Amino acid sequence: MRFVTYSYEGSKRIGALIDDQVIDLHNATIELLNVQGHIRAKQIAEAFVPANMVEFLQGGDQSIEMAREAVDFAIHNRKALSRKVVFPISEVRLEAPVQNPSKIICVGHNYREHILEMGRDLPPFPVVFAKFSNTIIGPEDNIPFFPISEQLDYEAEFAFVIGKRARNVTQEKALEYVAGYTIANDVTYRDIQRRTIQWLQGKTVEGSAPMGPWLVSADEIGDPTGLEVVLTVNGKERQRSNTANLVFTVPYLVEFLSGLMTLEPGDIVLTGTPGGVGVARNPQEFLTHDDVVRIEIERIGALENRVKKIEQE
Repeated sequence: MRFVTYSYEGSKRIGALIDDQVIDLHNATIELLNVQGHIRAKQIAEAFVPANMVEFLQGGDQSIEMAREAVDFAIHNRKALSRKVVFPISEVRLEAPVQNPSKIICVGHNYREHILEMGRDLPPFPVVFAKFSNTIIGPEDNIPFFPISEQLDYEAEFAFVIGKRARNVTQEKALEYVAGYTIANDVTYRDIQRRTIQWLQGKTVEGSAPMGPWLVSADEIGDPTGLEVVLTVNGKERQRSNTANLVFTVPYLVEFLSGLMTLEPGDIVLTGTPGGVGVARNPQEFLTHDDVVRIEIERIGALENRVKKIEQE
Protein backbone atom coordinates (compact mmCIF):
# COMPACT_ATOMS: atom_id res chain seq x y z
CA MET A 1 0.00 0.00 0.00
CA ARG A 2 1.10 3.58 -0.64
CA PHE A 3 0.56 5.81 2.37
CA VAL A 4 0.52 9.59 1.89
CA THR A 5 0.22 12.77 3.86
CA TYR A 6 -1.97 15.23 1.98
CA SER A 7 -3.34 18.74 2.40
CA TYR A 8 -6.97 19.61 1.76
CA GLU A 9 -8.62 22.89 2.70
CA GLY A 10 -5.72 23.84 4.97
CA SER A 11 -5.54 20.58 6.90
CA LYS A 12 -2.83 17.92 6.68
CA ARG A 13 -4.03 14.33 7.01
CA ILE A 14 -2.90 10.84 6.12
CA GLY A 15 -4.34 8.68 3.39
CA ALA A 16 -3.78 5.73 1.12
CA LEU A 17 -3.25 6.18 -2.62
CA ILE A 18 -5.32 3.74 -4.67
CA ASP A 19 -5.53 4.20 -8.46
CA ASP A 20 -5.12 8.01 -8.38
CA GLN A 21 -7.60 8.27 -5.51
CA VAL A 22 -6.59 9.33 -1.99
CA ILE A 23 -8.56 7.56 0.75
CA ASP A 24 -8.60 9.49 4.05
CA LEU A 25 -7.55 6.79 6.52
CA HIS A 26 -8.96 8.35 9.69
CA ASN A 27 -12.38 9.18 8.27
CA ALA A 28 -12.60 5.85 6.44
CA THR A 29 -11.96 4.11 9.75
CA ILE A 30 -14.73 6.09 11.45
CA GLU A 31 -17.15 5.11 8.68
CA LEU A 32 -16.22 1.44 8.99
CA LEU A 33 -16.53 1.43 12.79
CA ASN A 34 -19.93 3.13 12.61
CA VAL A 35 -21.22 0.46 10.24
CA GLN A 36 -19.84 -2.21 12.57
CA GLY A 37 -21.89 -0.70 15.40
CA HIS A 38 -19.15 0.74 17.57
CA ILE A 39 -20.60 3.45 19.82
CA ARG A 40 -17.24 5.22 20.31
CA ALA A 41 -16.18 5.06 16.66
CA LYS A 42 -14.46 8.45 16.62
CA GLN A 43 -12.45 7.71 19.75
CA ILE A 44 -11.40 4.27 18.51
CA ALA A 45 -10.35 5.72 15.16
CA GLU A 46 -8.36 8.44 16.92
CA ALA A 47 -6.54 5.81 18.96
CA PHE A 48 -5.72 3.39 16.15
CA VAL A 49 -5.79 5.40 12.90
CA PRO A 50 -5.11 9.05 13.76
CA ALA A 51 -4.61 11.63 11.03
CA ASN A 52 -0.87 12.03 11.71
CA MET A 53 1.64 9.60 10.14
CA VAL A 54 4.00 9.28 13.11
CA GLU A 55 1.12 8.61 15.50
CA PHE A 56 -0.38 6.15 13.02
CA LEU A 57 2.90 4.22 12.76
CA GLN A 58 3.10 4.09 16.55
CA GLY A 59 0.05 1.82 16.41
CA GLY A 60 2.09 -0.85 14.65
CA ASP A 61 0.62 -3.78 12.76
CA GLN A 62 -2.79 -3.40 14.41
CA SER A 63 -3.21 0.15 13.10
CA ILE A 64 -2.00 -0.78 9.61
CA GLU A 65 -4.40 -3.74 9.45
CA MET A 66 -7.31 -1.57 10.57
CA ALA A 67 -6.39 1.03 7.94
CA ARG A 68 -6.30 -1.61 5.18
CA GLU A 69 -9.73 -2.82 6.19
CA ALA A 70 -11.05 0.77 6.20
CA VAL A 71 -9.62 1.46 2.73
CA ASP A 72 -11.26 -1.66 1.32
CA PHE A 73 -14.56 -0.65 2.93
CA ALA A 74 -14.39 2.90 1.55
CA ILE A 75 -13.62 1.76 -1.99
CA HIS A 76 -16.51 -0.70 -2.10
CA ASN A 77 -19.07 1.48 -0.26
CA ARG A 78 -18.24 4.91 -1.64
CA LYS A 79 -21.85 5.97 -2.25
CA ALA A 80 -22.93 5.06 1.28
CA LEU A 81 -20.29 7.13 3.08
CA SER A 82 -21.61 9.97 5.24
CA ARG A 83 -18.49 12.15 4.90
CA LYS A 84 -15.94 12.93 2.20
CA VAL A 85 -13.41 10.14 2.35
CA VAL A 86 -12.29 9.61 -1.26
CA PHE A 87 -10.45 12.38 -3.13
CA PRO A 88 -9.14 12.46 -6.68
CA ILE A 89 -5.41 13.06 -6.37
CA SER A 90 -5.85 16.21 -8.46
CA GLU A 91 -7.94 17.76 -5.64
CA VAL A 92 -5.29 17.43 -2.93
CA ARG A 93 -1.69 18.48 -2.37
CA LEU A 94 0.77 15.73 -1.56
CA GLU A 95 3.13 16.50 1.31
CA ALA A 96 6.17 14.63 2.61
CA PRO A 97 4.73 11.36 3.95
CA VAL A 98 6.32 11.76 7.41
CA GLN A 99 6.15 15.32 8.73
CA ASN A 100 7.70 15.37 12.21
CA PRO A 101 9.95 12.38 12.82
CA SER A 102 11.83 12.29 16.09
CA LYS A 103 15.00 11.49 14.12
CA ILE A 104 16.32 11.79 10.57
CA ILE A 105 19.45 9.66 10.42
CA CYS A 106 21.66 9.92 7.34
CA VAL A 107 24.33 7.49 6.20
CA GLY A 108 27.29 8.87 4.29
CA HIS A 109 29.68 7.04 1.94
CA ASN A 110 27.45 4.00 1.47
CA TYR A 111 27.63 3.38 -2.30
CA ARG A 112 30.92 1.98 -3.50
CA GLU A 113 31.20 4.24 -6.55
CA HIS A 114 30.45 7.38 -4.51
CA ILE A 115 33.13 6.46 -1.97
CA LEU A 116 35.67 6.05 -4.77
CA GLU A 117 34.75 9.33 -6.50
CA MET A 118 35.25 11.15 -3.20
CA GLY A 119 38.74 9.62 -2.92
CA ARG A 120 38.04 7.55 0.19
CA ASP A 121 38.41 3.93 1.28
CA LEU A 122 35.43 1.73 2.09
CA PRO A 123 34.51 2.53 5.71
CA PRO A 124 34.60 -0.26 8.31
CA PHE A 125 31.54 1.27 9.99
CA PRO A 126 28.72 3.48 8.69
CA VAL A 127 29.34 7.22 8.56
CA VAL A 128 26.32 8.68 10.36
CA PHE A 129 25.04 12.25 10.59
CA ALA A 130 21.68 13.93 11.10
CA LYS A 131 19.17 16.20 9.47
CA PHE A 132 16.31 17.82 11.37
CA SER A 133 12.57 18.08 10.73
CA ASN A 134 12.93 21.70 9.56
CA THR A 135 14.60 20.37 6.42
CA ILE A 136 11.59 18.32 5.26
CA ILE A 137 9.61 19.50 2.25
CA GLY A 138 7.20 17.59 0.05
CA PRO A 139 6.97 16.43 -3.57
CA GLU A 140 5.09 19.55 -4.67
CA ASP A 141 7.40 22.03 -2.94
CA ASN A 142 10.32 23.96 -4.39
CA ILE A 143 13.83 23.49 -3.05
CA PRO A 144 14.76 26.88 -1.55
CA PHE A 145 18.24 28.08 -2.56
CA PHE A 146 19.33 30.57 0.07
CA PRO A 147 22.03 33.18 -0.72
CA ILE A 148 24.48 31.72 1.78
CA SER A 149 26.32 29.63 -0.81
CA GLU A 150 26.75 29.02 -4.54
CA GLN A 151 27.36 25.30 -4.13
CA LEU A 152 23.94 23.69 -3.85
CA ASP A 153 24.21 19.96 -4.55
CA TYR A 154 21.83 17.01 -4.95
CA GLU A 155 21.98 13.53 -3.45
CA ALA A 156 19.49 10.82 -4.46
CA GLU A 157 18.61 8.71 -1.43
CA PHE A 158 16.68 5.49 -0.85
CA ALA A 159 15.07 5.98 2.57
CA PHE A 160 13.30 3.71 5.00
CA VAL A 161 10.93 4.54 7.85
CA ILE A 162 10.86 2.69 11.16
CA GLY A 163 7.54 1.09 12.08
CA LYS A 164 8.19 -0.37 15.53
CA ARG A 165 10.35 0.68 18.45
CA ALA A 166 13.72 -0.95 17.84
CA ARG A 167 16.59 -1.46 20.27
CA ASN A 168 19.42 -3.97 19.73
CA VAL A 169 17.64 -5.61 16.81
CA THR A 170 19.49 -8.31 14.86
CA GLN A 171 19.87 -8.24 11.08
CA GLU A 172 17.74 -11.38 10.86
CA LYS A 173 14.78 -9.56 12.46
CA ALA A 174 15.55 -6.08 11.11
CA LEU A 175 13.04 -5.84 8.25
CA GLU A 176 10.22 -6.58 10.70
CA TYR A 177 10.88 -3.11 12.14
CA VAL A 178 10.63 -1.26 8.82
CA ALA A 179 7.24 0.29 8.04
CA GLY A 180 8.06 1.24 4.47
CA TYR A 181 10.25 3.02 1.96
CA THR A 182 10.32 6.43 0.32
CA ILE A 183 12.58 8.72 -1.73
CA ALA A 184 14.63 11.60 -0.34
CA ASN A 185 17.02 14.20 -1.71
CA ASP A 186 19.80 15.03 0.74
CA VAL A 187 20.26 18.56 -0.62
CA THR A 188 23.65 19.84 0.54
CA TYR A 189 25.37 23.23 0.65
CA ARG A 190 28.85 21.91 -0.14
CA ASP A 191 31.08 24.81 0.87
CA ILE A 192 29.20 25.15 4.15
CA GLN A 193 29.40 21.40 4.71
CA ARG A 194 33.18 21.45 4.27
CA ARG A 195 34.14 24.55 6.20
CA THR A 196 34.41 22.45 9.37
CA ILE A 197 35.17 18.76 9.94
CA GLN A 198 31.51 18.28 10.96
CA TRP A 199 29.02 18.13 8.07
CA LEU A 200 25.91 19.15 10.01
CA GLN A 201 25.65 22.82 9.07
CA GLY A 202 25.74 22.10 5.33
CA LYS A 203 23.07 19.42 5.71
CA THR A 204 20.45 21.11 7.89
CA VAL A 205 19.55 24.28 5.98
CA GLU A 206 15.81 24.89 5.83
CA GLY A 207 14.07 22.90 3.08
CA SER A 208 17.05 20.67 2.28
CA ALA A 209 15.27 17.31 2.55
CA PRO A 210 12.61 16.83 -0.14
CA MET A 211 10.79 13.54 0.51
CA GLY A 212 8.02 11.52 -1.00
CA PRO A 213 5.82 11.31 -2.84
CA TRP A 214 4.53 8.48 -0.63
CA LEU A 215 5.56 5.75 1.76
CA VAL A 216 5.41 2.32 0.13
CA SER A 217 4.63 -0.31 2.76
CA ALA A 218 7.40 -2.80 3.47
CA ASP A 219 5.31 -5.80 2.40
CA GLU A 220 5.05 -4.37 -1.12
CA ILE A 221 8.82 -4.07 -1.47
CA GLY A 222 9.91 -7.22 0.35
CA ASP A 223 13.68 -7.44 -0.10
CA PRO A 224 14.94 -3.82 -0.55
CA THR A 225 18.06 -5.04 -2.39
CA GLY A 226 18.24 -4.61 -6.16
CA LEU A 227 16.24 -1.40 -6.70
CA GLU A 228 17.45 0.93 -9.46
CA VAL A 229 18.12 4.54 -8.36
CA VAL A 230 18.35 7.34 -10.96
CA LEU A 231 18.67 11.12 -10.54
CA THR A 232 18.34 13.63 -13.38
CA VAL A 233 18.73 17.40 -13.49
CA ASN A 234 16.64 19.03 -16.23
CA GLY A 235 16.22 15.60 -17.82
CA LYS A 236 19.96 14.81 -17.94
CA GLU A 237 21.16 11.84 -15.94
CA ARG A 238 23.58 12.65 -13.12
CA GLN A 239 23.32 9.61 -10.84
CA ARG A 240 22.49 5.95 -11.46
CA SER A 241 23.06 2.98 -9.20
CA ASN A 242 21.26 0.13 -7.49
CA THR A 243 20.58 -0.60 -3.83
CA ALA A 244 22.51 -3.83 -4.41
CA ASN A 245 25.60 -1.59 -4.33
CA LEU A 246 25.06 -0.43 -0.76
CA VAL A 247 28.05 -1.15 1.46
CA PHE A 248 25.77 -1.28 4.51
CA THR A 249 22.36 -2.82 3.76
CA VAL A 250 19.02 -1.91 5.32
CA PRO A 251 19.13 -4.88 7.76
CA TYR A 252 22.70 -3.99 8.73
CA LEU A 253 21.74 -0.35 9.33
CA VAL A 254 18.76 -1.29 11.52
CA GLU A 255 21.03 -3.53 13.61
CA PHE A 256 23.84 -0.96 13.78
CA LEU A 257 21.67 2.07 14.55
CA SER A 258 19.43 0.27 17.04
CA GLY A 259 22.60 -0.73 18.88
CA LEU A 260 23.42 2.96 19.30
CA MET A 261 19.98 4.35 20.05
CA THR A 262 16.32 3.43 20.32
CA LEU A 263 14.68 3.83 16.93
CA GLU A 264 11.09 5.05 17.18
CA PRO A 265 8.15 4.68 14.79
CA GLY A 266 8.38 7.40 12.16
CA ASP A 267 12.16 7.75 12.36
CA ILE A 268 13.63 8.12 8.86
CA VAL A 269 16.93 6.66 7.69
CA LEU A 270 18.54 7.96 4.47
CA THR A 271 20.78 5.16 3.26
CA GLY A 272 23.33 7.17 1.26
CA THR A 273 23.80 8.52 -2.25
CA PRO A 274 25.32 6.99 -5.40
CA GLY A 275 28.21 8.42 -7.38
CA GLY A 276 27.69 11.42 -9.63
CA VAL A 277 27.11 14.21 -7.13
CA GLY A 278 27.79 17.69 -8.49
CA VAL A 279 30.84 18.43 -6.35
CA ALA A 280 32.65 15.32 -7.63
CA ARG A 281 32.04 15.92 -11.34
CA ASN A 282 34.70 17.35 -13.65
CA PRO A 283 33.90 20.15 -14.06
CA GLN A 284 31.74 20.52 -10.98
CA GLU A 285 28.00 20.96 -11.65
CA PHE A 286 25.96 22.55 -8.89
CA LEU A 287 22.24 23.31 -8.89
CA THR A 288 21.00 26.69 -10.05
CA HIS A 289 17.72 28.59 -10.01
CA ASP A 290 14.88 26.79 -11.85
CA ASP A 291 16.72 23.47 -12.18
CA VAL A 292 14.37 20.47 -11.95
CA VAL A 293 15.73 17.57 -9.91
CA ARG A 294 14.01 14.22 -10.40
CA ILE A 295 14.79 11.03 -8.49
CA GLU A 296 13.30 7.72 -9.57
CA ILE A 297 13.57 4.56 -7.52
CA GLU A 298 12.31 1.28 -8.87
CA ARG A 299 9.01 0.07 -7.34
CA ILE A 300 8.61 3.29 -5.35
CA GLY A 301 8.07 6.07 -7.89
CA ALA A 302 9.52 9.50 -8.58
CA LEU A 303 10.25 12.60 -6.51
CA GLU A 304 10.59 15.82 -8.50
CA ASN A 305 11.34 19.31 -7.19
CA ARG A 306 12.31 22.62 -8.74
CA VAL A 307 15.09 24.81 -7.32
CA LYS A 308 14.04 28.36 -6.49
CA LYS A 309 16.60 30.98 -5.51
CA ILE A 310 15.58 33.01 -2.45
CA GLU A 311 16.45 36.66 -2.83
CA GLN A 312 18.21 38.36 0.08
CA GLU A 313 15.96 40.81 1.92
